[in-house]
Amino acid sequence: MISTGRIHSFESFGTVDGPGIRFVVFMQGCPLRCVYCHNRDMWDATGGKEYSPKEVIEKMEKYINYIKFSGGGMTVTGGEPLLQADFVTEVFKMAKKMDIHTAIDTSGFANTDDVNELLEYTDLVLLDIKHADKEKHKEITGVENWKIKKFAKYVSDKNIAIWIRYVLVPGLTDGEEDLKKAASFIRELKTVENIEILPYHTMGTYKWEKLGCEYRLKGVKEPDSMDIISARKILDIL
Repeated sequence: MISTGRIHSFESFGTVDGPGIRFVVFMQGCPLRCVYCHNRDMWDATGGKEYSPKEVIEKMEKYINYIKFSGGGMTVTGGEPLLQADFVTEVFKMAKKMDIHTAIDTSGFANTDDVNELLEYTDLVLLDIKHADKEKHKEITGVENWKIKKFAKYVSDKNIAIWIRYVLVPGLTDGEEDLKKAASFIRELKTVENIEILPYHTMGTYKWEKLGCEYRLKGVKEPDSMDIISARKILDIL
């Protein structure tokens, strides 16, 4: 049994990371190096603070009435929660005993053998698709996407609900062919219930500056409403 996990922070009343009011756990550490990352301070797997699964549940319990009344639950995000899959598994085991809905917000960059038990206690996967093309995915994140596609299909085959999240970045992910490739991949997944388009924003750039890191997308403008509408026409395939 895993005794502790490294956690960056918590959010008590999350409303955008799954249904209802969510208790959101931000895990520390991420294997991807997304050029637009707004949580740059979570990359370091040795950062954050150590918590036991019991301590996480005790924090969540303070808000359990709001969570259950709203049809909400617990969402573990990051960083990349699958880096600490064994720890999240222990947290979710406790949550399920309390009849709490569980969700993981992930890039899917993990070996399926390492997350099989965790998925047994997972009700929803919020899957962040960075790019459907392997070369462009590597340009954006530093890694190819074959492992992510395998994970996504594995989740679908296990009949676990999936919500797709697609970050719309001008010049990187907003081209018509980029969107068509993403739509084609999404069609391969049989349990997708929702597709969210997340407009690129610059709110996390100060974290890069604070860490003394160069932010490569300086000058890139946030997509406007027409850009989002155009993308939605291609991605709204449900």
